[in-house]
Amino acid sequence: MLSVILNWFYMAVTTFLLGYGILTGLSALTGYSVKWFGSFTMCGLAGAAVYAQIFSLFAPVGAAAGLLLCAVCLGSAFLCRDRLIKDWRQRMRDFGELRKTSERKAWFGVTGFLLLFLLFAYGTSRGILHYDTALYHAQSIRWIEEYGVVKGLGNLHCRLAYNSSSFALSALYSMVFLGGQSYHCAAGFLALTVAALCLEPVRTVGKRRLRPSDFARVMGIYYLLMIFDEMISPASDYFMVLMAFWLIIRWMDLLEAEEKEIFPFAMLCVLSAFLLTVKLSAALIVLFTLKPALSLLRERRWKETGIYLGLGILTVLPYLIRNVILSGWLVYPFTGIDMFRVDWKIPEGIAAYDAREIQVWGRGYSDVTKYGLPVWEWMPGWFRGLGGTEKIFVLAAVLSVLVFGLRFVRWAVRKGKAPGEHLFPEAVVSLCFLFWLFSSPLIRYGCVYVYLTTAVVWGDVCTEFFEESHRTGRKCGRHMEKACMLLISLFLVYKAAAFGREIVSSYVNDYWLCQKDYDNYETESYEIDGVLFYRPVSGDQTGYESFPSSPATAAVRLRGTDIGAGFCYRE
Repeated sequence: MLSVILNWFYMAVTTFLLGYGILTGLSALTGYSVKWFGSFTMCGLAGAAVYAQIFSLFAPVGAAAGLLLCAVCLGSAFLCRDRLIKDWRQRMRDFGELRKTSERKAWFGVTGFLLLFLLFAYGTSRGILHYDTALYHAQSIRWIEEYGVVKGLGNLHCRLAYNSSSFALSALYSMVFLGGQSYHCAAGFLALTVAALCLEPVRTVGKRRLRPSDFARVMGIYYLLMIFDEMISPASDYFMVLMAFWLIIRWMDLLEAEEKEIFPFAMLCVLSAFLLTVKLSAALIVLFTLKPALSLLRERRWKETGIYLGLGILTVLPYLIRNVILSGWLVYPFTGIDMFRVDWKIPEGIAAYDAREIQVWGRGYSDVTKYGLPVWEWMPGWFRGLGGTEKIFVLAAVLSVLVFGLRFVRWAVRKGKAPGEHLFPEAVVSLCFLFWLFSSPLIRYGCVYVYLTTAVVWGDVCTEFFEESHRTGRKCGRHMEKACMLLISLFLVYKAAAFGREIVSSYVNDYWLCQKDYDNYETESYEIDGVLFYRPVSGDQTGYESFPSSPATAAVRLRGTDIGAGFCYRE
């Protein structure tokens, strides 16, 4: 646990300073001043992942990458020192004013965050590592740590071509160069960041009315409790879902604050582009870019359009380049874009088979021949295979999409009436849910759409009703709002109690100094062109230590004299 805390201090300082430098520079170009400190950390996390991917194109992501990152952060602190000092003093003044009005509330906030920090550090130091972590996550991260990016690596094992910016971020902060283990604390740090955002309204409980974002926050807390014992794993699913929660909650916060400037929405759109590099299942999240893009084009703000477009390209380009190097395809395993003729390219047949396997697996099948089944044949079986709670959430999301459709039709027929701002995020999450449902609906791929479709749509419906009741003086609406708050509170108390019992029952007095290491499995060696490789004695998992490894004997040949030169598929 101590190692997690030290790692997080390093992550917190570097991501904050990196994000502060980026957003301060953009503020100078656009004239908008970022007010919320949490934005700097999230911007820094995405920026660090992009930086790690760029660095991996030229060298292993190890000590040199860490030193250069520290130099960049120190440069950011120096260049922005006047504003940084001013902002810090303002925060201290705000805290001092809060202490004057309520000493108890001021220290409650500080103590609460420290307890949250320690709780999530405890969870990140131990727990259950995802099955796929021993299958390919750990190996992917080790390849980045030792070689950066290797041509045709996906030929060794196709899952090593499942490029994710989250693996580069994990490698950047793994600290393996210190001579100990490779730490995997980044997912837990992101979970802590999202938890702090979700629990933000606790400061004002009982002193304000419900907002749509509160419903999304409740679902965020629910998801955090679900993955608490798994966030030790550097799985890309967790990074994608957590960042999607953060993005949508912040978008709703901006709408509720009646933010008129385009800048904060545009930066969230850049984050949506970054999400695409974390997990391809987040593809439709980029629909959020439509709102600021249309506003900028309508107002002919060409300079800002160029800035945001350039940021989006810079965010995605390293990911696309790594895709081509790892697999020979622009977006593996999608074979619809075939632009490159390189000797390390994964054969089209293997890539297409892999894509179909992913899709049928999400539909509840392991037989790829089921790929062509129409939706009315595979969906009933898929639904029956869900757990009881999962069925309820999926049905609630389907109902929510129907409710959104009715709300959209009502707006469309009421000519001359401007659409509510909240209809836009409702539309995006509804489309994301439908895309997930009819493509590869594995719950862990798209639970964020299942949860947030219900939360966003019904959050808007309920709060609009409550607002109307307050305007017209109807008491029933106010009573229903209080009842809704009570139900939310009881739900959270129940989940917190169950969560507490689970922690107590699973408590083991270990991992207080160092984080639990990767799971490792028994392997045996085999040779390819005189180089030693490893495969599992049984099953398909190897872990981190046996390197390089693959689930079975790989049909590859070396492109050069060592593995750093890459791999070609052996016919």
